[in-house]
Amino acid sequence: MNMKKFIVLTAVLALLLSCGSKDKGQLVGVKGKKWHPEKPYGMTLVPGGAFIMGKADDDLAGIQDAPAKTVTVRAFYMDETEITNSEYRQFVEWVRDSTIRTKLAILADEVGEVPGNGGIGEFAFKDADSSNMSAYEKYMIDNYSGLGETGYEGRKLNRDIDLVFDTADYPDEYYVEVMDTMYLPIEESYNGQRTWDVTKFKFQFTYMDIAKAAKNKNLRRKDVIHKEEVAIYPDTTAWIRDFAYSYNEPMHNDYFWHDAYSDYPVVGVSWKQAKAFCQWRTQHHNTYRKERKRHYVNSYRLPSEAEWEYAARGGLQAATFPWGGPYAKNDRGCFMANFKPLRGDYAADQALYTVEADAYEPNDYNLYNMAGNVSEWVNGSYDPGSYEFVSTINPSVNDENNQRKVVRGGSWKDVAYFLQVSSRDYEYADSARSYIGFRTVQDYMGTEVTSNARR
Repeated sequence: MNMKKFIVLTAVLALLLSCGSKDKGQLVGVKGKKWHPEKPYGMTLVPGGAFIMGKADDDLAGIQDAPAKTVTVRAFYMDETEITNSEYRQFVEWVRDSTIRTKLAILADEVGEVPGNGGIGEFAFKDADSSNMSAYEKYMIDNYSGLGETGYEGRKLNRDIDLVFDTADYPDEYYVEVMDTMYLPIEESYNGQRTWDVTKFKFQFTYMDIAKAAKNKNLRRKDVIHKEEVAIYPDTTAWIRDFAYSYNEPMHNDYFWHDAYSDYPVVGVSWKQAKAFCQWRTQHHNTYRKERKRHYVNSYRLPSEAEWEYAARGGLQAATFPWGGPYAKNDRGCFMANFKPLRGDYAADQALYTVEADAYEPNDYNLYNMAGNVSEWVNGSYDPGSYEFVSTINPSVNDENNQRKVVRGGSWKDVAYFLQVSSRDYEYADSARSYIGFRTVQDYMGTEVTSNARR
């Protein structure tokens, strides 16, 4: 009898499932959210394809670290210009403001201030008023908030109210107390101005080392999730330290913050700071998309060495420079990039230091200053013999134990050799220079866009 009931129940369930199904019993697959491809702002699509990486001509410097090798890279988006001072300032100000908001919220919590009194309570954590919280938010606060070093992890900041920077408008003494901690001490100020204590501008992020996880299957997930904290303010003193017996104080004082240089490439940024910027840009973009219930975008990141060279060539095979070559001048005798020509006549190319990020003509992928202006960090460790052992598809060498990170493209203070698309150089990951900047890339969703297919 029980077996008959089981058979009847199974038949009824099968009938109900078939009646309620829209697939007519066919294997149609699971449909996800509709994907709307979107070209990231300020980026251009570099179609994937194969190219000859390395020196096409004799290596006149005799370094012999870039032998010719045919490799293939997938399609990706790349910033049309180097990251500018204005763009990096957006990152710095976001970190600064987030730090201030966190300090305000913590103090409001400690002194028991809540929204409604017009003082520091207006900047309290979002969960200070739980009346409008969803069931999920209440559950997460009850079970996960405060599980960290400070006891405030997981608490949401209130970004709906603007911060106050005019001292005359500070709402109460608690607010004054917090803001006072963000500036250098009075005894360290001069010319009647207090400046920000930029050592407080630190960005925290977590990431998963997927390559390490894939190669070590016995590791637990938490063993490959890393937490980083990076002081993100550019080292403006690089303008002085990089050049002994040279007067560069105006660049130290004005280059990063003055609006006259907003469209110039940011410098004084280490490899680690460039990586932190990529993490923030991804987070910033996906926060916006989450609010609108859209798919997350792929992470912004530094390009691999192969991606950088492929993009710099602009589809030209065996070219010396992004514009072809073999000369650094065009047919009218004008220099094609910002570098150190004529044995030190910096002004011969119409620039003394850096120039605007979109100066000079772009290459055939619409990328500006892939040669000259500032050298660029890439996501690769420098090994003079790496071309001998890297893969021929999406080659990448990034050894976490090797702190010598590759820089490409040459800069305003380099001779023409370093402007060649195949020339390699390096700097240490924690170093910041007045002639090194960066640009970011983002993986393209799909594989059908290839330069080979367009021919």
